[in-house]
Amino acid sequence: PAARARELECRALCANTWAFSDRGRVMNFVRSAILDELVDRWLSKVAALVALYVTFRGHNAPGGGFAGGLVLGGVFVLQFLTGREPHLRHRPIRRPTMLLGAGLLMALGTTAAPLFVDAAPLESHIWKPDLPLIGEVKVVSSMFFDLGVFLTVIAVVLLILQSLGTRGAAVSQRRLDGEA
Repeated sequence: PAARARELECRALCANTWAFSDRGRVMNFVRSAILDELVDRWLSKVAALVALYVTFRGHNAPGGGFAGGLVLGGVFVLQFLTGREPHLRHRPIRRPTMLLGAGLLMALGTTAAPLFVDAAPLESHIWKPDLPLIGEVKVVSSMFFDLGVFLTVIAVVLLILQSLGTRGAAVSQRRLDGEA
């Protein structure tokens, strides 16, 4: 009975805390409702908009897919640190490998597409379609390469967090089993 009570107590404690190991010691941190609210309601949305702006602005100015991917990856890291699974619009991202494949395929396709029209790899082309209610919009082919890099960086961050989450679950399970 005492072992079962200890296990139930530990499970209840683990539900409201997260832990990581520092040289063999497990350190617990209590989840903060204020931090959860701040990250979910404000920081995630603002940072996602900044990431999209940086990504689409990058083909003509500093930024681009890598910088935008790191900004959105930072949002996922914050979500992970608050004890939540990384998500967009309250939908968890379950298969980051699909994002990785789509990003690499988009970047590779953008790199190779000019070869089919006897141009150099990564040669850029500009289209200026006239959209109703918006006006003329400048679309550059390098934007698709930036989007591919953006998706690839996000996928790598998510895969790293998934790996850390798997390791963290193993540490928590060992702790429940009574191992050091």
